[in-house]
Amino acid sequence: MRHHRKTLRRSVLAATCALTLLGASACALTGGGAASSSSAAGGTDASLAAGSGTAPTYPAPIPLADGAAASLDKLTYDGGTPTIAYLPMGTEFNYHLALYEGIKSVPGAESFMLSPYSGSDQAGQLGMLQDVTSRPDVDAILLISFDEHSLAPLVQKAVDAGKAVIIINSDIPNYPSPVDGVVGVSQRVANKKLAQHAVAQSDGSPRQVGILNGEPSYLDTERSGGFIDGLAGSNWTVKTQINGGWSVEKGNTAAMDLLQANPDVTVLYAANDYMAEGAALAVKSLGRTDVQVYGYDGDTAAIEAIANGDGITATTDTDPVAMGAMAAQYAIDLLNKKAQVGYVDAPTEIVTKNNAVSILQDPAGLFPKPSKDY
Repeated sequence: MRHHRKTLRRSVLAATCALTLLGASACALTGGGAASSSSAAGGTDASLAAGSGTAPTYPAPIPLADGAAASLDKLTYDGGTPTIAYLPMGTEFNYHLALYEGIKSVPGAESFMLSPYSGSDQAGQLGMLQDVTSRPDVDAILLISFDEHSLAPLVQKAVDAGKAVIIINSDIPNYPSPVDGVVGVSQRVANKKLAQHAVAQSDGSPRQVGILNGEPSYLDTERSGGFIDGLAGSNWTVKTQINGGWSVEKGNTAAMDLLQANPDVTVLYAANDYMAEGAALAVKSLGRTDVQVYGYDGDTAAIEAIANGDGITATTDTDPVAMGAMAAQYAIDLLNKKAQVGYVDAPTEIVTKNNAVSILQDPAGLFPKPSKDY
C-alpha cells in the first residue's frame, strides 16, 4: 500500500524537539493544515490522501463494547477550525513521531504534539493530559495509552470537559472509561498471522521461542498473545517470556539475558520493533547465527534491517503515517458529528526480505526516512 502515498505537506523539524537532546523532559511541536470540509468515513486507504491537501478517508467505525462509547452530545466544539492535541507516550519512539506526521498532514484542523521524551514517564503524560483538558482551545485529544487504567480517570475528565478523546495505536474495545473513538489495528490478529507466517516459512524443525514483552498493558497482551496464538498446533514452543520495556536499550538487555539463560531458544518475538532492534543487536553480540527475530510496528530501521539481512527476519507494518492521518480525520468528523463513535481498523502488511526494499523505495510515507536510497 505504501507505493500509493503522496509526499507529506510538512515534516518534523530535523532536530525534533531539540530540548529533549539537552535533557528536557517534554516535547511540544505544532502543525496543521488549511481549513477545508471534512470527508465522510469510507473504505479508502488513508495513505492515498495523507498530505495531499485532500481529506483522507477511513474504514467505517466498528461499535465499541457496551458502555465503552462516550456520547457525542458532550462535545463542546461549536464550529470553526478545530485544534487537535496529540499525546503519545514518548518521543523516544520514532513510531510516535511518524503518527504525528500523518496527524498534522490532514487539512481542516490545527494540531500539536505534547509528550514526555521517555516512554516510561507516565507521570509526565498524566500531567500533560490534565493540561490539555483544561485548555478551552483544545477540541480533540488523540492519546496513546500504554497503561489504560492509570489514564482512565483523566480520560473521563477530558470527555466530561467536552473534548473528543480518541485512543490511537490500539484496538481496545472496552477502554476503562468511555471514549469517542479508537484507531489502530487488530493487534492479536496481525501478530497471529505473523507467527503463522514464520512457522510456514521454517524448515519444519521444532523451535524454542522467547518472547520480549512490552510493559504490562492491553497492548502487550494483544500483541504477544496474538503471536502465541499463531503458534498453536505447530512444533514451535514458547520457552520463556521477559519484559523488554518497549525500547531498544531495554530490549537489548532483555534479549541478552534471555538468550544466555536459554541457549536453546532460536526464535525471538518482540512486541514492538524497538525491542526487536535491541534483540538483533544482542544476537549479533553473542555470535548467534541461528536465531530469528520478529517484531511489530513497521519502524523504518527495522524494515532496513530486514532488507539488509541485518538481524531482523520479519515484522508487521502498521503504517503509522496513514494511521495518524486516519485518526485526525476521524476526530474532525466526530467533532462535526459526521461519524459514529467506534473503532477504526487500519490495514497491516507483513514485511519480509521479499518486499522490504519496495517499501523503502517509496520513502514519502516513512518516518524517519531510510538511511540511504534503495
